[in-house]
Amino acid sequence: MSSNNSSSKVVTVDEQALKQADKQTVDEDGFPVVDETPEFEATVEQEVQAKVDANHPDGIVDTSNERIYGATLEQEERIRAREDELERISAQAEIGTQEGRAKRTRTIAANQSKARRLEFQKRAASVDPMADPERADPRAELSREQLAAVNKQSMRLAKQLDGWSRAAISRRLGEAVVGGQDLTSAVVNVFEELQTAPGHVIPIAKLEEVSRKEVSIEGRVETLWDPSHPSIAQVGLIADDSGQTRVTIWKSSDAPWIEEGEQVRIHKAARNWHEGRVSLAVTGWSMIHFPERGRWWE
Repeated sequence: MSSNNSSSKVVTVDEQALKQADKQTVDEDGFPVVDETPEFEATVEQEVQAKVDANHPDGIVDTSNERIYGATLEQEERIRAREDELERISAQAEIGTQEGRAKRTRTIAANQSKARRLEFQKRAASVDPMADPERADPRAELSREQLAAVNKQSMRLAKQLDGWSRAAISRRLGEAVVGGQDLTSAVVNVFEELQTAPGHVIPIAKLEEVSRKEVSIEGRVETLWDPSHPSIAQVGLIADDSGQTRVTIWKSSDAPWIEEGEQVRIHKAARNWHEGRVSLAVTGWSMIHFPERGRWWE
C-alpha cells in the first residue's frame, strides 16, 4: 500500500516562480522553451468596475486618516478632491437657503405691516369716510370748475408748505370739498392741518395747538442765559417769524454748543410746559440741523 504522506511546507508564489525559472526546459539545440500558454487579463469592463469600486466613498472603510487604506495615491487624490467639492456645494446650498429665508422673512414682515396699516385705515374710516383706503380719488367726484380751482389753490399752498407735494395737497383739498366744505374753508383748514403735521417743521406760534409730545421747529437763537441746574447744558430763546419759545438743552443729550444769532432746526424736540407757556427740550432723541454750518447733529 502506497503512502499518501506529503510535505505541508508552504511555498510562496514568488518562490514557485523562481523554482520554475530554475527548472525551465530547453530544446535539443539548447535554447529555452517558451511557454505559449495564454495569460488571463482583466477585461475593460472589469477594470472600469474596479476603478469605480475603488473610488466610491462607500467602498472605503475610513477616509479620515492621513492615508486611505486600499487606495492608490491617484485614487486618494480624487477622493479627497471630491470630498472638498461636496463640502463646498453643501456650504453654498446652506448659505443660499439662509439668504432665501431672510428674503422671505422681509416679505412676510412687509405684508403684515401693510395688512395692519390697512386694518387701521378701515377702522378710521368708520369715523372719517375720507380715510377709507378703498375709497377712490375724491377729485374724481369734483366738477371741472371745482377741480381747476382745487389745483390752482394746491399750487399756491405748495409754495408755503415745505415737504408737501402739490399732488398731496390737491388730494387733501379735494377730500375737504367733497366732504362739504367750501373751497375757502377747505384751503384754510388744510393749510393749518398740513402745517402742523407730524414730521414737518411747524411755526413756533403753533406749538400750543398741537397735542403730540415731539415737534420740529426752526428759528434763530435770540438769547442764552446761565442754566439754573447742573444737569442743563444750555437754555435760551429761539424765535421765528411767528413767535418765540424757550428751549432747554440737557447735558445728557450730548448736543453741540449753540451760539446766539445762529439759525437752528430742531427735530423731535420734547414739548412741555414752563410757567404756563409751552417750551421745548433737546433730549437724546432730538436731532439738530445747523443750516449755516451745513451739517446735522443727532
